[in-house]
Amino acid sequence: MFVKRDEQGAIVMVSREASPECREHVAPDSPELSVFLGRQAAPVELQELQQSDLEFVRVLEDVIEILMDKGVISFTDFPDAARDKLMARQSMRRRVNSVGLLGDDDSDVI
Repeated sequence: MFVKRDEQGAIVMVSREASPECREHVAPDSPELSVFLGRQAAPVELQELQQSDLEFVRVLEDVIEILMDKGVISFTDFPDAARDKLMARQSMRRRVNSVGLLGDDDSDVI
């Protein structure tokens, strides 16, 4: 693949063949080319998505707890693997909270 770059060095055009505009050769599996073609999220976007996933996990934990408290679902309704993960997370959260690493107000709870 051949690319044209802007003044900052970002890819702005791609061609399968060399042309007056696209002279620089780039490997077809280049991460930079994948980002340009939209096949892969940019590193910043990927980090934002991963952070959002981590924050959303807490929301899901809270929703599961609320549904169990209201009797809508039961812990035994979950498959064994899910129950193991829920118990592990609850245990980790208790340990972290007991040493004050999350703070006393638990402000991230809905």
